[in-house]
Amino acid sequence: MSLPILYSFRRCPYAIRARLALARAGIRCELREVVLRDKPSQMLAISAKGTVPVLQVPADSGYPEAGQVIAESIDIMRWALQQQDPGHWLSGADAKAGAELISRNDGEFKWALDRYKYADRYPQHSAEEYRGMAEPFLQTLEQGLQQGAGLLSPGYSLADAAIFPFIRQFALVDPVRFEASDYTALKQWLSDWLASDLFIGVMCKYPPWQHGDAVTLFPEAS
Repeated sequence: MSLPILYSFRRCPYAIRARLALARAGIRCELREVVLRDKPSQMLAISAKGTVPVLQVPADSGYPEAGQVIAESIDIMRWALQQQDPGHWLSGADAKAGAELISRNDGEFKWALDRYKYADRYPQHSAEEYRGMAEPFLQTLEQGLQQGAGLLSPGYSLADAAIFPFIRQFALVDPVRFEASDYTALKQWLSDWLASDLFIGVMCKYPPWQHGDAVTLFPEAS
């Protein structure tokens, strides 16, 4: 049977969270690392929007969704965890609360994060002002993490894995300032994710994929 094919870009936070879920679920994939300025025609043929990640589930893969293309990162996460969910990411926290938190991350927080990171491209406000627009979401996460190790529960859930790559990106804009911030619980949560074997494993570097290349398996065999 053919493996699912994952088109990915190592540093993209959307791709990171998809890889986290696939690896946690133990879903073996053929990984195709994409160069964003030179996207492979094979990916564009199945997903015209041209963004990563994209998961192609071959017709002979043996999965119930055989023949489908999943082109949204959160849908890839849910698909993977519906196959296997050893960490109880789907059932370990309130699903509605998790969906609302992810929606805020992907909406208001991502909007502010992009402008904080690339303030020179968005001169309507200063980087400091854009950072301030991101603060309410960070405060929400800090409050949630003061109740346990996860954003919504004592353990990690789908929301933790879906949001973590974006908090990582925020912290990298000004690491010194983030480390000096009052987000004690959030900083520890981020540090724990960064040090985890799961995250380290999904951040392995792979050469850009070209048609005819040998198959790159993801996750790597332990």
